[in-house]
Amino acid sequence: MYRRTILTEETTIEATTLARRAVELAEDKLASDIVMLNLHNLNSIADYFVICTGESDRQLKAILDAIDEGIGKEFGRNARAEGTPGTGWVLLDFGDVVVHIFSMAMRDYYRLERLWSKATPVVVVQ
Repeated sequence: MYRRTILTEETTIEATTLARRAVELAEDKLASDIVMLNLHNLNSIADYFVICTGESDRQLKAILDAIDEGIGKEFGRNARAEGTPGTGWVLLDFGDVVVHIFSMAMRDYYRLERLWSKATPVVVVQ
């Protein structure tokens, strides 16, 4: 069963800061089409999704490692990871922030932005 923490202003600020840092770390590894969606009022899964695309398995791994290690060092948060770069979709679950790292084909196939179209885009990096 998923346990959600009661949000306080401090946890909301941390979630926003963590999500924005994930965007920066993805940018550093030249991820494309980076989107940060605010899901706070839409579900109990997470407050933010960060979605980005890599062009190769190697780049997907570089993005994955940069975000996982960067958030771990800076925020002391360890992600639960699902998928591998070879599958074209890796998910890093930090609890209140979930990062989706896609290959171009898998991003086009799953279209998470369309699925979560009611979410407010906070950051969009083309």
